[in-house]
Amino acid sequence: MTTTHSAPFTLEQIGTGTARFPSGVPIPTHTDQMVDPYFKTRMPKEHQIDSILFWPQEKGVYPGLVLLHDWWGLTGQMKDLGARLACEGYVVIIPNLYGRLGGMVTANDEVAAALQGRLNDAHVVTDINSCCEYLNTRDFAKRNIHGVVGYGMGGTYAVRFACHRKRLRAAVSYYGQMVQPKELLKDLFAPVLYHRAGADTSVTAGDIEQFQAAAAEYRKTVEIAAYADAPRAFTNEMKPDAYRPDTTAAAWERTAAFLKTCFQGT
Repeated sequence: MTTTHSAPFTLEQIGTGTARFPSGVPIPTHTDQMVDPYFKTRMPKEHQIDSILFWPQEKGVYPGLVLLHDWWGLTGQMKDLGARLACEGYVVIIPNLYGRLGGMVTANDEVAAALQGRLNDAHVVTDINSCCEYLNTRDFAKRNIHGVVGYGMGGTYAVRFACHRKRLRAAVSYYGQMVQPKELLKDLFAPVLYHRAGADTSVTAGDIEQFQAAAAEYRKTVEIAAYADAPRAFTNEMKPDAYRPDTTAAAWERTAAFLKTCFQGT
């Protein structure tokens, strides 16, 4: 039986809201909008990121987390995870990574695979980076004290993004694909926790060994948590064949402890 720790906040203490902001350009502040008489009527040229926010309502300034959804889209379970992470003492932003594709959500694996296949990796990384910049405009979020947590497809992008943004304190990947080419890990700055689904054939033992070898070669901090018989999507309650509640609980405890360590003293 997994022993669960006590989060500092309850769901009743968590605020929630939505945010929309441009990708890849400076985020307009309230002052910018006040001095620009045409702000509300001007059509933006840049892609606008639609996102959901969760934060502790107790007055304070908190580290930020970008939560990245799996290939099914920004589902209700992802929103629940965002609220739960906020209970741990973080400002959590969940961008809709399918915004350029109409923001779709699906339960069908084939549709999900097709959606993922249409994503542009560079656009996604830019969108995630803009989420960090948006957090920097919030008075309840610590400036440039950020981490990223991703599931499946989002887990793949979590590690890729950690190789992109220098000012990142933590990256957690649930059963994402390995970073290719391995040389990208030269630019990894944040510690990484990778949750490996042992029964996931899309990530082989060889992939994991190469990932660990590259991390050692470039002197990066990478922790692998392996769950021998767990399939991919073992955290997804909407996939009864894959869902493993005990494994999910153990992985959550590891994630909470890892994030706490990474943000200690910030």
